[in-house]
Amino acid sequence: MTTSTWAPDQRFFEDFVLGQQILTGGRTVDQADINLFAGLTGDNYPLHVNAMWAENGRFGERIAHGPLTFSIAVGLVALSGWYGNCIEALIECRTMRATAPVRSGDTLRVRASVIETEDHKSPKYGVLHVGYDVINQKDESVMNFHWVMLARRRTPLES
Repeated sequence: MTTSTWAPDQRFFEDFVLGQQILTGGRTVDQADINLFAGLTGDNYPLHVNAMWAENGRFGERIAHGPLTFSIAVGLVALSGWYGNCIEALIECRTMRATAPVRSGDTLRVRASVIETEDHKSPKYGVLHVGYDVINQKDESVMNFHWVMLARRRTPLES
């Protein structure tokens, strides 16, 4: 595992190298988070908000929405400061997989790894590919996805 230290606002595309990774701090998900997310999005599916319905289902209890898990993961990496202020735009999210349920009381962390870098048509930017593996307190993977972003270069490429 390659790790680095960085100044929060002074990161650029060139600072990200293949294989570089971080492990974020944790955040515990509780039922209030799940209920608030349901209210915010309108996704009041009983698997997330109805205890009696959920206890008879596959997981035996209410679980977090997949998009809530995704949002927490993105937030944990943002809070880490790893990207500094170099990210200009999201290009796409690829190959998202929910691999295990997230339950109230689970503490999530993210292992984020640079999996590819490439030039962009604009010499001011590079394209950064980062793999996110969201893990719970037991180090079990609960979600993974491939995040593709536009990152500012320190020095624009010569045309």
